[in-house]
Amino acid sequence: MISSSMIFAYFITFLAIYIQVFFLVTFLERKREIIRREKEIELKDYPVVTVIAPCWNEEKTLAKTADSLLKLNYPREKLQIILVDDGSTDRTYELMQEYANYPNVEVYKKENGGKHTAVNFGLEKARGDFVGCLDTDSFVHPEALKRIITYFDNPEVMAVAPSIIIHEPKNLIQYAQKAEYEMAVYIKKMLGFLGAIHVTPGPFSIFRKEVFDKLGNYRQAHNTEDMEIAYRMQSNGYRIEQCNDAYVYTVAPGTIKGLFKQRLRWIYGFLNNTLDYKHVLFRPKYGNFALFTIPAGIISISAALYLFAGSIGNIFNRGMEKFTQARAVGLDFGFNFPSLSWFYIDTGVSVILIIILFSLLIVSMILGSRMANGRVKLSVNILYFIGIYSFIAPFWLIKAVYNTAISKKPSWR
Repeated sequence: MISSSMIFAYFITFLAIYIQVFFLVTFLERKREIIRREKEIELKDYPVVTVIAPCWNEEKTLAKTADSLLKLNYPREKLQIILVDDGSTDRTYELMQEYANYPNVEVYKKENGGKHTAVNFGLEKARGDFVGCLDTDSFVHPEALKRIITYFDNPEVMAVAPSIIIHEPKNLIQYAQKAEYEMAVYIKKMLGFLGAIHVTPGPFSIFRKEVFDKLGNYRQAHNTEDMEIAYRMQSNGYRIEQCNDAYVYTVAPGTIKGLFKQRLRWIYGFLNNTLDYKHVLFRPKYGNFALFTIPAGIISISAALYLFAGSIGNIFNRGMEKFTQARAVGLDFGFNFPSLSWFYIDTGVSVILIIILFSLLIVSMILGSRMANGRVKLSVNILYFIGIYSFIAPFWLIKAVYNTAISKKPSWR
């Protein structure tokens, strides 16, 4: 007889597989619409765009970020760059002064209040019909802005998210993130097709200025203001697209501790923004955002936690069996090679489902790599991702759920 826990395991795993299959079917149906422009393009019209770079203690990365904005292939008279120092305690504001002489760059300093207050400060100074933000641990491809602007030819599009790529990974942690970010390019594009994007990333998402004029400025939003504004837009029927060939390069955490803190903040933000907007869940009025994206996120978290709990349970049970065996017949230090036979291979339904799920994840990473790099590439980074994230991710998921339950905010810095 199948236990209730086994039924739940099958159900969660099936839903996780369904999500991946749904993405794959969407890709196959819409792949002709995915374009990857490698050459320069010209626009019929160049609207005024404002890009805000909020900074806090960014003396090491400020120059690369600001220089990348100045190198954008976009008329300077149509590009307003606003650098906002959010009360830094290092030389950030001093280094900003080196850019004050550029005619399209404005430099400001304010008391520390958090990233969302720095971006809101810039919004008050913005003159562009389109506005965006660029985190100062990131820099942009010279053609990124023009490629994004083409999506606004559709008057219904209110925001466009870029493709974020890991810049020059140097260790296994960063290579694992490279595979993850490339998979995110694919997933975000599919969500764009579905009208279901749930986050407009801080690095270089571009909005029509009227979004903020009508819906208000950024909010603190559990230190995930770029997620909350997307939730707010979706709940008001505003369309968000993704430009897969607008590349933004970002510096990834290089340590387990740094990665853990970043992902804890992201998952905590997802859970708590979802609670804040729980009124939209499963309501057709709010489209695939409410019917697919948010439920898919909850299912993915649940599946990961259940698989982790199941693995820990199996290890514990095996340990108890060995302990009982040792007490009954003593310790056996002998070692024998088992004969190879299908009898020893677990071909149960749950194992087959997990193999299918991981296979679909690998397909997602390959397609993401193709969209990001222009070619199909089966990289060893995929193995780094599966190995490292399978071990670490459950811990930040557990911590995020626990922090949400006790209303404890994770630190950002």
